Amino acid sequence: MRFVTGILLSAVFLTPIGPAHADSEPTSPLSAGTLESIDAFVNSEMTRQRIPGLAVGIYSRGSTLLAKGYGLANVELSVPVRAETVFQSGSIGKQFTAAAIMMLIEEGKLSLNDSITRVLPHGPPAWRPILIRNLLSHTSGLSEYESAERIAPGGAFYLRLDLTEEELLRRIESLPIEWPAGEKWGYRNTNYLLLGLIIHKVTGKPYGEYLQQRIFGPLGMGSTRIISERDIVANRSSGYELDEAGQLGNQQWVSPTFNSTADGGLYFNVLDLARWDEALYTTRLLSQSSLDRLWTVYPLNDGRPNWAGYGFGWFIGRPGGRRNISHGGAWQGFTGHIARYPEDSLTVVVLTNLDALHAHPKIIAEVIAGLIRPPLMPLKLQAMADSRPEVAESLREDLDRLMAGRDFRSAPSPELAAGLPYPEAFAVMSPVPLPVLQKGLARVWPGGSLTLVNRGPLSNGLEPGFSLYRLAKDHASCLIVFAPGPRGSAALFGVMSDRPYES
Repeated sequence: MRFVTGILLSAVFLTPIGPAHADSEPTSPLSAGTLESIDAFVNSEMTRQRIPGLAVGIYSRGSTLLAKGYGLANVELSVPVRAETVFQSGSIGKQFTAAAIMMLIEEGKLSLNDSITRVLPHGPPAWRPILIRNLLSHTSGLSEYESAERIAPGGAFYLRLDLTEEELLRRIESLPIEWPAGEKWGYRNTNYLLLGLIIHKVTGKPYGEYLQQRIFGPLGMGSTRIISERDIVANRSSGYELDEAGQLGNQQWVSPTFNSTADGGLYFNVLDLARWDEALYTTRLLSQSSLDRLWTVYPLNDGRPNWAGYGFGWFIGRPGGRRNISHGGAWQGFTGHIARYPEDSLTVVVLTNLDALHAHPKIIAEVIAGLIRPPLMPLKLQAMADSRPEVAESLREDLDRLMAGRDFRSAPSPELAAGLPYPEAFAVMSPVPLPVLQKGLARVWPGGSLTLVNRGPLSNGLEPGFSLYRLAKDHASCLIVFAPGPRGSAALFGVMSDRPYES
């Protein structure tokens, strides 16, 4: 429900929706030149991505450097985005769920090593090996309840069904197990939905009420709460989606059930997230050991870190050698990203009101960080000299084979993926069914131009390294991560939406 990483098979650059007007100029300790650079970049990306409205929050250990709105919170009424504007959280909300679970652990009401059947005793026998820490780290092996077929009309989790918590739990109990707990990593919203039910079972309070009592209220996060489309919510923005023709439309309606689950059913704004970020530099909510546990990459059963660099409710990485703790989110016509750089005492939040197939706030957040601290600037994906043209030729042959229906892709390797930047790793580890892949690639192949935009070794030192190409034709383009394998196979292959920066 709440997180999409932007792995698309093509991207089309279209004309903007309209000018991105900023709200009244805030005061900020950032220099005038830096503020101008941020404004120029945000406006250019809103135009490129066709984002109606966006809010930026920039913080340094409790001090707000910038809290500013751009564009429109409501297109129909021409309401501008302000710092107070409320957006939906998507999977950014998972970090609050993880914090709540750690609070219960500190109180002795739960243990990371508890089987989830201790709290959910009617779960199937296959759930007994699944521990609380497996849910927190996405290593449970549970299937994704929010798969395309399951949330469609007629599916068990059709998003317009209004279900009780018990009905929801019974349906989750019927989902298959994909791998033994702790053996693999796979992002599944099911894990955090269950954590919300566990919070309710342990505390006697729905998870949103518990968060209000233990986190939002104490921190003064007055606009943060569970989503409710019926309630009057001050400063609420509207969510938008772009259809295949590029036409802007309102978000799709979903039932109250799926707007209130712990995998990302929250409202918040950049002002409230400043208070949250400030608290994370202290032990006001959690002990330092618990915070460190949230921000430590979770190891699999074999002792190796999971390939995604996931802890408990956060991704952890070191792009450019600087520690980055982050998470994105997407839901119901909204996207967002929070990027924390603790070694630089810097956090950047970007919230948008456009769907995840078109808006990529992660790029915006990371480039803003680079404009403030140049060592944090992500690599720009632009044409570079290719000293190994034979790799591109091998990819061209493989693309021809794919379009002819011959699937050369081998089983993805977690070991190789662990050495890739996260978007490339996710693309490699999330193989698209061949018919879907062929449909997407048909817009750019055959006849598209293949341009090298990045090449390097894997960060873990494993061979063969990787190459990243931009494949473009007419107004469509995508990115392909590739490394040839033995006998006409591919050691690495994944397709992503195009983007201007490594992110």
